[in-house]
Amino acid sequence: MFKDTRYKGILFMLLAALGFSVMGGAAKALKESFNAGQLVFYRNAIGLAFLLPGLLIRPPVQQGGKPVRLAFRGLMGTLALYTLLYCILHIPLGTAMSYNLTSALFIAVFSFLFFKEYHGKKVAFAVLLGFTGMLLIYKPVMHLPWYYHLAGLVSGITSAIAYMTVNRLAGFYDPRVIVLSFLSSGFIVPLLSMIFHYSTGTAADGLFVIDFRAPQGIEWGWLLLMGISALLGQYFVTRSYGSDKAGIVSVFGYANIIYSVFIGIMLGDNFPDWFSWAGIFCIIGSGVIIAMVKGRNER
Repeated sequence: MFKDTRYKGILFMLLAALGFSVMGGAAKALKESFNAGQLVFYRNAIGLAFLLPGLLIRPPVQQGGKPVRLAFRGLMGTLALYTLLYCILHIPLGTAMSYNLTSALFIAVFSFLFFKEYHGKKVAFAVLLGFTGMLLIYKPVMHLPWYYHLAGLVSGITSAIAYMTVNRLAGFYDPRVIVLSFLSSGFIVPLLSMIFHYSTGTAADGLFVIDFRAPQGIEWGWLLLMGISALLGQYFVTRSYGSDKAGIVSVFGYANIIYSVFIGIMLGDNFPDWFSWAGIFCIIGSGVIIAMVKGRNER
């Protein structure tokens, strides 16, 4: 029987998944008004507005000493957000989130390639299952440009690198400072892109070279919902991992895909066909296997 803290950990992870899904839904609702780069700018500006006062009221206590690694985490997180929002604006929400959540299998691959960490045949099978899932998702939507799928893969890969970097920063920095590195990078990069656009006259491409557009009317509400739901997602993820073992609660993060499918449908996405569902469940199964193996190793 689960301990009380485990119930809390599962609940917090389900709430975190809902927060990130709502963030994606709010971003998709703005697809006719803003491009991916502009959404990255506003999402992180809102996050900074909420995070900075807390840091001033209660300054972080930390060892520090890894500024390059901290900046690298911020840049990887920013690239992951750029590509995730780009996917959200152009492909079904559930598919975009499925690509992003392939980070678990990329973590397993990178851990083996770079740190020689081998977790057995079950994890190897899970990695193959996850890549099969990506192929099944890719196959039924071949009519979409290839670069949407490439952006999805980059989203999963950069998220994996960012998560692995966070793990190696945890002993040196306050968690809020690690989040700050991500929010700051995600604010500064699009800001520099705008400055570059207006100072050089380079045409905006809607992704890495962007122009400024001020929100109007209901757009403010959607942007606030996007920023606040993302912050709540990050908050509940932190509470979840603090309540129980990562390998146990991380399984429930895959509720993000299910939430996103139905939020996407409400916003006009088509209901996934059986190929897409098969791919989604392969990715979920891959993550569950990896999480269960990690959970046993944590005991």
